Formats: sequence, structure tokens, C-alpha cells
Amino acid sequence: MTSLPGMSRKFVADLSPEEGMEVDCTQAELTKTAFEDSAELPDVKDMRLEAEAVVNDVLFAVAEMFVSHSLHNAVDVAYINVQTREGNRYCLELTEAGLRVVGYDFDQVDESVLTQYHETVYSLLDSLSPAYREAFGNALLQRLERLKQNGQ
Repeated sequence: MTSLPGMSRKFVADLSPEEGMEVDCTQAELTKTAFEDSAELPDVKDMRLEAEAVVNDVLFAVAEMFVSHSLHNAVDVAYINVQTREGNRYCLELTEAGLRVVGYDFDQVDESVLTQYHETVYSLLDSLSPAYREAFGNALLQRLERLKQNGQ
């Protein structure tokens, strides 16, 4: 079935196995991209909330870490400032693609910085900070010791 742009079509959406519902929508509504509609999709992650979770996960193993209040955080991107235990400062970008360094000071985004994305904050910090790696390893050992003691 073909239709002209803007022409209304009827579609049937299943509500339950026994019943259906007719829905009118225009061609323009049909061609709306997922990107335009992302705020309405339940499976799209809000990067602002993800950034807070990232900070809470690894705060114990860095000198300082917080979501930027100066840079524009949105549903699709958030910025995190981190200072490693070695004293190095970074600005991290968090998107659906992962985390990457975008600047070498708090609240700094340098377009010329082209670093790789990391799937996890653990991977990124492991590549930046030997002290993070040590703190994470120590925390893991302590947790295993507690589990061992509770199991006996």
C-alpha cells in the first residue's frame, strides 16, 4: 500500500491477544527518527543519572570526582571531573559510546583531544592511574576477606 506524504494511515496496535486499537498517524509521524523521539523511549539512558552512578562507583579509589556543574549535561552526554590519586586532573565525557578523556583539567573540553572510548569507568581509570588500580585491587581483596570470614 502506498500513500502520499502527509496522508493519514490506519494501523492496528495490539493491546492484548483479544483486542486491537486503530491509530491514526501521518506520514511525518511515521518517519520521525528514533533520535528525535529518544526522550520518550524507556530504554534510553539519561547520561546525567549514569554520571552520578559512575562517580559513586569509583569515588573510593580516586582523590576527587564529581559531575561537572559548569558544562552542559544532557540526556545524551554528561561530563565528569576526576582527579587521580597521582594528582592528575581530567574531564571525562560520558555518552552511549562510553567514557573518554576530553580535557586535562576540570571542566575543560578540548576538541583536539582524541582519545578512545572505554566501555567502563574501571577500564578508563585503569589506563590512567596506577594508584586507582592498586586501590581497586585492595578494595577487592578486602571484600573477599570479609566474604571468607562470613563464610566460616
